[in-house]
Amino acid sequence: MISVQEALDKIFALLEPLDAESIELRKASGRVLAEAVIASRAQPPFSASVMDGYAVATADVYAGDTFSVIGEAAAGSRFEGRVETGQAVRIFTGAPAPDGAQRVLIQEDVSRDADTIQVKENADSSLYIRDAGADFAEGAEIPAGRKLTTADIALAAAMNTPTVRAFRQPIVALIPTGDELVMPGEDPTDDQIIASNIFGLAAMLESEGAIVRILPIARDNEAALSAVFDLAKGADLVVTIGGASVGDHDLVGTVAADRGMERSFYKIAMRPGKPLMAGRMDGTPMIGLPGNPVSAMVCGHVFLRPAVRALQGLAKEALPTRSMPLAAPLSANGPRAHYMRAAIAHGSVTAASRQDSALLTVLASADALIVRPPQDGPRDTGETVQIIDI
Repeated sequence: MISVQEALDKIFALLEPLDAESIELRKASGRVLAEAVIASRAQPPFSASVMDGYAVATADVYAGDTFSVIGEAAAGSRFEGRVETGQAVRIFTGAPAPDGAQRVLIQEDVSRDADTIQVKENADSSLYIRDAGADFAEGAEIPAGRKLTTADIALAAAMNTPTVRAFRQPIVALIPTGDELVMPGEDPTDDQIIASNIFGLAAMLESEGAIVRILPIARDNEAALSAVFDLAKGADLVVTIGGASVGDHDLVGTVAADRGMERSFYKIAMRPGKPLMAGRMDGTPMIGLPGNPVSAMVCGHVFLRPAVRALQGLAKEALPTRSMPLAAPLSANGPRAHYMRAAIAHGSVTAASRQDSALLTVLASADALIVRPPQDGPRDTGETVQIIDI
């Protein structure tokens, strides 16, 4: 058996970022930039008024000062002249500040009589002019390798960018295996169960930006499994669920080997999820997950999510962990890393009392995995552990 980190490194060695494509900005949220977005103009491109009021040519004003109103500036329509000492231009929020303007007197701080304004007592001392380029300068960048957030989309639009170059979304083929499985909505026999983890994994990978194809259930014979493998052609990553152990009906490794699979590893020192394999089959990276529902889902967090991120040009690294104190003690861990389902409350974390790898209800109530290193000793309440948010 190899360690989790060794297994992850071997998976990363199978993966390279996908090709880039041009996509409309409107469809780019969540995509990873393959090329930097470059601002073609500053924002704002001119000095602008922050408030409705009057632009004047002096920064220091006093109660009783008067100014002659000589024109108006509105958003999208600047005052073409220059404001001089003793003059004022009526201005509205977002309008370009006139040449010569030093400040904007907000309209609440003046009284107006025809074309004359007078400053009231206790006028606001703020200047209320936003400098050109205060947000970003021409040539500013959103760097390549960044996963675009909703705020990034707004920023790219402000940079006058209608399309971006992003890494292609990886196509992931998910293959459930086993005679015991039926799809949700079908009528299982007394000896069958619902193929549940395939849907959880699909949702997980789609949330990471993948395009997921759920293929038909591969039954426990070599011909059926090989036929479903044929359907996976064109995928960027093939993931099997179940059939990766060493029982008489666990045929994934055998059929994959017959198709020329170059296996990188088999079995890792973790729980849940020991029977996990990875390699390259027909030139395509392949990961074989265990069939137990929770084992598959935990391995999805630990291995598949980082893999899908790497295919999109993000860093080849494990999901981030963070420290959190325990709300209840933990007994000593064994020789394998343990990813324990846990719940966070009031600034501390509690491991679920049941860690059986078949219990989806426990996983559904968890929002974290406590990561226990091999041979980790007992932990008392209040001691700090590392967690992965899920």
